[in-house]
Amino acid sequence: MGAVGMSGSGLRGRARIEDVARASEVSVATVSRALRGLPNVAESTRLRVMAVAADLHYQPDPAAARLAAGRTRTVIVMVPHLASWYFSTVIAGAEAVCNESGYEFVVVGVGSSTECTRLLADTTHLERRADGVIIVNIPVTDEQDASLHERRVALSTVGVRAGGAPSVFVDDNAVGHLAATTLAGLGHRRIAMLSGQDADPLNFAVPTRRAMGFRAGLADVGLTLRDDFVVGGNFGIDGGREAAVRLLDLPEPPTAVFAMSDEMAFGALMELEHRGLRPGVDVSVLGVDDHDAARVVGLSTIRQDVGSQGATAARSLVAEMSEGRVGGPTDRVEPIMSPIELVLRRTTGPVC
Repeated sequence: MGAVGMSGSGLRGRARIEDVARASEVSVATVSRALRGLPNVAESTRLRVMAVAADLHYQPDPAAARLAAGRTRTVIVMVPHLASWYFSTVIAGAEAVCNESGYEFVVVGVGSSTECTRLLADTTHLERRADGVIIVNIPVTDEQDASLHERRVALSTVGVRAGGAPSVFVDDNAVGHLAATTLAGLGHRRIAMLSGQDADPLNFAVPTRRAMGFRAGLADVGLTLRDDFVVGGNFGIDGGREAAVRLLDLPEPPTAVFAMSDEMAFGALMELEHRGLRPGVDVSVLGVDDHDAARVVGLSTIRQDVGSQGATAARSLVAEMSEGRVGGPTDRVEPIMSPIELVLRRTTGPVC
């Protein structure tokens, strides 16, 4: 996404909601809430966003009126976990762009591959309910992508590939590799990993990719990952705490823990506190995401711009629909790689 704006800010072109968010140093979801007068936005933030929007001469997408003349004026986003911070933040980013572009926004929770197959099947007639679909970390087959295309339903994905549909990715191998080399670089040799779900009905690929990168990173510094140092945490706080219990009860517990999500890391920190252990001193903990609460507890993490992933996927979807490409010839679109950044806080430190 290139920076755009107006002459008053030294930029050119029509400003988008993402540009207002970047200049205001808040999320696209916060910009959307602030400009729409919705609650849960601090007044100081609302005023700052409004000032930036005025400076950039920001207006909602001028194509919105034309887009609203579509068949349904609706975009559906499908996610596997409605309660998760990651998925709710992706949803918020996507909703902000869809709202700017004149689309209603519907969220659907999908609990299994069978349920996803049913929702995308021809017999469900999704084309009667939506002009476009955003699918987040749920596997989609090329046949399902082709079926949606034939029915003139635009598709965009986050974290998975589907035929020629636009997609937004984080390099999960790089995430795992960075976690391993960071903790090993602090001198740790007994390094554990909190992974995803033990039983995953959706074949969620993120844990597998992050684990591969983590093992490769350890191998690069001459280490191997012990079998008893891999525990599933179900991507939640409770699961993270239960996993930490298992690890810390080992005869030779780890001195460092890589949690594949900040929420699991929060659970691990709770267990450390319960045992009187000091994060970053007795046991180092590194998460992934940069959750809103990560700064509060001083969690070291590998940051990804989660809200931006949702916004980018929605922007790609809107482009598919507004440029009339849905139902026409398709070319495979290269995925958009979302950046990652290491953020070190007080929960990591050198091995004692």
